[in-house]
Amino acid sequence: MRRACSMLLAGLFALSTLAIDGAQAGEETKLNFKKDKGRVTLAYATQTPRVQHRCFPGRLHAVLAHIAAQTGRRPLVTSGNRSGGRRGSYHRKCMAADIRVPGVSVGRIIAAAKTAPGIGGIGTYCNGIVHVDVGPKRRWNYCGARGRGLAKLNKSKSKVVAMR
Repeated sequence: MRRACSMLLAGLFALSTLAIDGAQAGEETKLNFKKDKGRVTLAYATQTPRVQHRCFPGRLHAVLAHIAAQTGRRPLVTSGNRSGGRRGSYHRKCMAADIRVPGVSVGRIIAAAKTAPGIGGIGTYCNGIVHVDVGPKRRWNYCGARGRGLAKLNKSKSKVVAMR
């Protein structure tokens, strides 16, 4: 029941954000999801028009809406669907987003993401970007060049171990 309420609230927040954006732009307030020609969709914005986000599943939209509701600010998606990258990447499956939330600390973003219904992976990077996806639950922190400083959650012992 609690999860259903959280999903409902996230969806309502997403819809209200879309309606408010239209009203602020002086447009007629109507819900037209295909109208997106630029940077704003639902409860998040994209860093540039080239960020591929239209394929995000509803679960990822709900995660981003939940983060927006918890932080009081719209997440900025810096990377969505990518064809390159590692095999098995949830970016390649359009199930992941790298985000920033301007004016909100990384710790607060992570705290909000941890409570999002349907959240899978949460990763952080040195540059302040937070990765969220709807795959299996896992956590990591990557900082450094050439694999140095990579930390990964060891699922069996539930502790962070350094990898080289």
